[in-house]
Amino acid sequence: MSASSATPLLAIRGLRAAYGNVEVLKNVDVDVAPGEIVALIGANGAGKSTLMMTIFGRPRARAGQILFDGYDISALPTHEVARLHIAQSPEGRRIFPRMSVAENLHMGADAADGNTSESDRSADLDRVLALFPRLKERMTQRGGTLSGGEQQMLAIGRALMSRPRLLMLDEPSLGLAPLITRQIFDVIRRLNREDGLTVLMVEQNANHALRLAHRGYVMVNGRITLSGTGEELLERPEVRAAYLEGGRR
Repeated sequence: MSASSATPLLAIRGLRAAYGNVEVLKNVDVDVAPGEIVALIGANGAGKSTLMMTIFGRPRARAGQILFDGYDISALPTHEVARLHIAQSPEGRRIFPRMSVAENLHMGADAADGNTSESDRSADLDRVLALFPRLKERMTQRGGTLSGGEQQMLAIGRALMSRPRLLMLDEPSLGLAPLITRQIFDVIRRLNREDGLTVLMVEQNANHALRLAHRGYVMVNGRITLSGTGEELLERPEVRAAYLEGGRR
């Protein structure tokens, strides 16, 4: 799917954001069309995670627009953004360590809409557990006692419980073994192909991300410097030199 084949579900225009007096995002433009997987790659400190957090209102955008389905959400508080069925699996997972796996998953459903029927919530839970069978074996276990890979599965599963129209993944492979990384990326691909789920993904593993994504953006020092299909960016010499040939960065 190309950026021009559909009106963007998410359209970011001229976005600026800062921490105090330090401007991190500098006139950023990003489009995510319905049904796309879009990857955002770049070095540490480029501003990728800040972009994700600004979509959720922390930090607040200083200038520009964040349009979701044509509606400017840049001034909305975080809980109202979540109610639009925008979900995030954040960097570092940020599960609730003292809550059980089951409680963590139900928190995801509550974040978006506390009025979901029990039958719908049960169906959603069955779907998540089918995607991540390991979680089914640990439903009563505290989240903080899970392995890193299991916690990542839980963070993504919690986000999926909100029935997202847009799923945002921040470093889903960070710190994971290669086998678990492949499993996570296989789930993302399956959700996109079978359910048409729209995904915006920040990922330092550029090779994995661009092979999975329909399109991608490269961020350097808070600015978008390159964009194109995943295949196009994989072939760009500057992308290969910076993010592929030197190994994972």
